[in-house]
Amino acid sequence: MVWQQRIKNGTIVTGNDMYQADIYVQNGKIAAITSKELSGKVLEEIDAAGKYIFSGFMDTHIHSRDPGPTHKEDFTHSTKAAAAGGLTTVFEMPNTNPPVNHAENFDRQHQHLREQASVDFALWGICLGHLNNEHIPSLHDKGVIAFKFFWGYAVHEETFQLMYNYKPGMEKVIPPFHDGQVYEMMERVAKTDQVFAVHAENNDLIQTLTSRVEERGGHTYEDLLEGRPALAEVLTVQTGIEMARSTGVRFHVLHVSAGESVRLIRKAQQEGLPVTVETCPHFLFLSAEDFDRVGPKMKVYPPVKHRSDQEAIWEGIADGTISHVCSDHAPHTQEEKNGDLWSIPAGMCGVETLAPLVLNAVSEGRLSLQRVAQLLSEHPAQLFGIAPQKGTLQVGSDADFTIVDMNKEGTIQQDNLHSKSQVTAYDGFSIKGWPVQTIVRGQTVMKDGDIVSSGNGDIIYPSSTGRTVYGT
Repeated sequence: MVWQQRIKNGTIVTGNDMYQADIYVQNGKIAAITSKELSGKVLEEIDAAGKYIFSGFMDTHIHSRDPGPTHKEDFTHSTKAAAAGGLTTVFEMPNTNPPVNHAENFDRQHQHLREQASVDFALWGICLGHLNNEHIPSLHDKGVIAFKFFWGYAVHEETFQLMYNYKPGMEKVIPPFHDGQVYEMMERVAKTDQVFAVHAENNDLIQTLTSRVEERGGHTYEDLLEGRPALAEVLTVQTGIEMARSTGVRFHVLHVSAGESVRLIRKAQQEGLPVTVETCPHFLFLSAEDFDRVGPKMKVYPPVKHRSDQEAIWEGIADGTISHVCSDHAPHTQEEKNGDLWSIPAGMCGVETLAPLVLNAVSEGRLSLQRVAQLLSEHPAQLFGIAPQKGTLQVGSDADFTIVDMNKEGTIQQDNLHSKSQVTAYDGFSIKGWPVQTIVRGQTVMKDGDIVSSGNGDIIYPSSTGRTVYGT
């Protein structure tokens, strides 16, 4: 027997257990997990003594802007950044140019991204109401990982690009969809049994409150929050929950930022409704009180709110209301982020810093290693239907591993990030606990912080589509 790979002497971490064993890999799959040394030749032996072995971490929410404004980011850079940060799988968002709005564009995006991928990836499909309701079934058949709706955003009628700061009277712009149209989208997606995920912000409220702030000349971070308050998210979450109750759609709230939203979702889950939620590091490790220190780099939508919201989000992590943590990686250039708070775009790098920030929370006593396995691997794989192929340490699963050294200390440095645009709110953060090796289907892509191979990343499909192979 010739083994592709053996990882020895490490501590395996799952959501429910920690134990010492060796892992043998054959043909990119886990072939054995055992405390006994198996006979045969090993082509690559990895000594993980003193380190922890996780099923490969994943990020379900990244914007690589490819195709689109690739001067900010592209898939080559974002997937190298992912590998550098210990991630083996990423989910690419659909608001590219062109968007993933029908089967032909899905195929085009698949072929375009697989040529660049250092890690495995899945593709989101976008919901654009009457513009692509008829394409929802074919997108499902093609293998989108889930469907996303940008609730509260307008759409350009020719390019189908999202308009983030809609004003009434804009030419060739379709205003944000009304609730009846959203309900119809949910009905369509419900028939696929896939996740219907939303960016949750109430446009009508934001328009009214932002106009008030602008009229009095407000320009501070607190003014920004006054124009985009927690209520804008809460109202949308409330409406979405009730629509999920009626349609039966699997309703997922993206990047939750408001404590009251978490409480509403917890109650819905207790009622047995098909409602789930994720959050991001900026809502766990930053609050409005940090703006004077961090500055405009922390501007995101929905915005980072107050410490009371942060505490409620941590409670959602602690009690399992929140299924997983992802980055909402959305880079902009340094020049774009240097302007006035109200005029600069929302978004920042996050794919490379996701895992280090979460691991540092273990060092600070806020999380256990088993909970990290759930938040960054097991739960997203289960939610989106890619387990046990991904997110699982068992024989037959993909040989995706993130090897972690919890004794390694260092500092997040903006200039060292692998993304094309390196703007991050975490520049200077001290971290204890780092990914030190990233292995994708048995191939080491990152070791000790360095990209050591370009990888052979390929597309993955949810099991609900019946497509469980790569690249077809």
